Amino acid sequence: MTTARFSSPTGRRIVAGMQVRSTLTVAVIGTTQTLAWASSYYLPAILADPIAAGLGVSKALFFALFSASLLLQASNLVLAAGLGWLALARGPGGLAGAWVLLGIGMALGLYDSAFATLTALYGLEARAPITGITLIAGFASTLGWPVSALLNESFGWRGACLGWAAVNLCICLPMNRLLVPRPAGPVRNAAAQAMAAAPTNGMAVLAVVFGAVGFVTGAMGAHLPRLLELAGASAGAAIAAASLMGPAQVAARLFEFGVLKRLHPLVSTRLALLMHPVGAAFLAALGGPAASIFALLHGAGNGLLTISRGTLPLALFGPAGYGLRTGIIVAPARVTAAAAPLLFGLLLDVMGMGALVVSAGLSLAALAALTLLRAQPAAARA
Repeated sequence: MTTARFSSPTGRRIVAGMQVRSTLTVAVIGTTQTLAWASSYYLPAILADPIAAGLGVSKALFFALFSASLLLQASNLVLAAGLGWLALARGPGGLAGAWVLLGIGMALGLYDSAFATLTALYGLEARAPITGITLIAGFASTLGWPVSALLNESFGWRGACLGWAAVNLCICLPMNRLLVPRPAGPVRNAAAQAMAAAPTNGMAVLAVVFGAVGFVTGAMGAHLPRLLELAGASAGAAIAAASLMGPAQVAARLFEFGVLKRLHPLVSTRLALLMHPVGAAFLAALGGPAASIFALLHGAGNGLLTISRGTLPLALFGPAGYGLRTGIIVAPARVTAAAAPLLFGLLLDVMGMGALVVSAGLSLAALAALTLLRAQPAAARA
């Protein structure tokens, strides 16, 4: 009966309409996620120096306040308010207040809330939409770093902050408000009921894995251009190489969407955790000439890991209680990602390129922890 219904012209129109709405939702959320990441998380890598100099504070204090901001809970109104406050800041107090608002904005508006929205809309079928929005938002650093640098050169860092505030207020807010559908209700379907029991240690292991990943991601997001300069690349070459991280993320996500989607998310997660250490080995051995190789490998791994953060809990535990469960799982990642900009900056000051030993070691430790998990047959078919 189901087959006949969807074989009819009416049934085909219903399915086509659902696909169109799903594509529009992915496009809207992907676009607003790109702009939100570009105007918040990726801001310090370019504007830390001019803001610190303009406000007369040390760069260490700037990254300390940025780190603290990542511990708080965000969306477009809050991001716009935080960016506006940052543009008007006159000292350490104003800088701290701005990062408090920006931290609220990032926590409310970045990937985790988007993943939860898609899971509420599509249940076990959310893996493809999750991959879709990360495909688009993978260009956040590629867009954000050059645009921030251009705005800073043209209008100063205050003008750059106001420009990004306008983007959040005039583009992202209307798109999220008017074009993203509301979930109809809790997802209940036969596939969800048929899920095999998840590993009993699953949440603890994933918390450890994503906690380690959070530090590496936070460290590279804030310091990648500087790290590449320390490796021997010029300032321009470092920004150009770092900007390759976005295309690498997108390429890896396309590979996940086209090939790895047939496999359990554990496979892509394990593959992804190897990429940062391999890239670090190239950078340590070859220096500046390997800047692009490192950015590409780190970006590819980070691209897959972003998808894993949304799809691995879904595959192991199902859509019921997804928002609460993933909130618990990623709580350590919020702390480590928050600490990373400050701590990795200090490591770079003290150890230089040796700081890569820490980030690569954390990735390998996460890979070792992941071996404690075993995919369940029913979850693997999700």
